[in-house]
Amino acid sequence: MDIYSRGSYAYGGYPDIDDLFQQQARERDVAKREALLHRIQQLTIERVMFAPIMDYRTLRGVGPRLAEHMLDSMPLVPYPSYEDIRLKGQ
Repeated sequence: MDIYSRGSYAYGGYPDIDDLFQQQARERDVAKREALLHRIQQLTIERVMFAPIMDYRTLRGVGPRLAEHMLDSMPLVPYPSYEDIRLKGQ
């Protein structure tokens, strides 16, 4: 299901959310536009339009100061420990 249901590859959706999308697209006032977007987000949450199956938001070590990146340091473990992250020069 898509939030905006009038796209070429969209299916499902709700007419009232589509109307809010049209309103925010025409709105020039930043505060009113933000309020409309928050209302769209709230409606999608209330109607449970999206439900994550797995959420992998974790602390990941990537960057020029690291001795080795921690994205795939341990196979099949999506959560590397903070203690395993090593900086260059240590």
